[in-house]
Amino acid sequence: MAPKPDFSIIGCGRVGIALAVFLSRAGYRPAGFFSKSAGSAQKACDTAGAGKVAESAVQAAAMAKVVFISTPDQAIESVCEDLAEHPEKMQGITVFHLSGALSSDILISARQAGASAGSIHPLQSFAPFQGGQSSPFSGINMSIEGDDLAVELGKTIVRDLEARYFCIPTPAKTLYHAAAVVASNYLVTLEHFALELLNQADLSPEKAFEILEPLIWGTLNNIKSQGTINALTGPVARGDATVVGNHLRDIDKAMPDFKTLYRVLGQHTLEIARKRGEIDPKAAADLARLFEEESS
Repeated sequence: MAPKPDFSIIGCGRVGIALAVFLSRAGYRPAGFFSKSAGSAQKACDTAGAGKVAESAVQAAAMAKVVFISTPDQAIESVCEDLAEHPEKMQGITVFHLSGALSSDILISARQAGASAGSIHPLQSFAPFQGGQSSPFSGINMSIEGDDLAVELGKTIVRDLEARYFCIPTPAKTLYHAAAVVASNYLVTLEHFALELLNQADLSPEKAFEILEPLIWGTLNNIKSQGTINALTGPVARGDATVVGNHLRDIDKAMPDFKTLYRVLGQHTLEIARKRGEIDPKAAADLARLFEEESS
């Protein structure tokens, strides 16, 4: 079996440190660490248990066959351009960034200098590393995209981290990230809306969540087992314009800041109901008019 490649980390924050530790445990050799803060680079080096703190990103990259740029998004391109100014050090190496929002196209300067390039994004939030903790990569999903060499190496790296990989086309990276934002961040917004509605019934946020939690989990389980179209229930799915009209009347009166959100969600929910093919056309038209009306 061929030895696993050595690696360097540029940008030693939470993700960079976690990656260094658990790649090291998977048999990859830490080589170089560089960060805006020398203290962060030293901490990553000490935590990984091997490697050397570099004086520059270029020096760190020159120490390894695989380079991970785990800086904030706005710094990735400039770091890569710094590396690409030394093409003699880029031959035969693979450069990855870990951003969810950016594709590997931002690493074009590395490709032009002779490196392979791609992105690996863990769909996970990272807490500060603590000694003895289990791997935050184990069992999670990680997206991969890039050129062929980078994608194949990325698959191996993700498997060695005991995570699950999925590959996406490079042009789809932004929509992939938007999906993650909708599924996670906007779910918080949606549940905040529901909790605010229950607050109007004099329920505390804690009690309101306790009431809604089984419904939330039940809905997620139904989506998992049946898909979104068949999981849809409620007044829109039934074509009950009277109930929806009452909702709109009271929301417009008591919580006007949410009236547009309810209507927009209703419009898209109605489209799901129509796709299932069970809603009465007249009821659907009545609902559509309600969602399009502005409150007086």
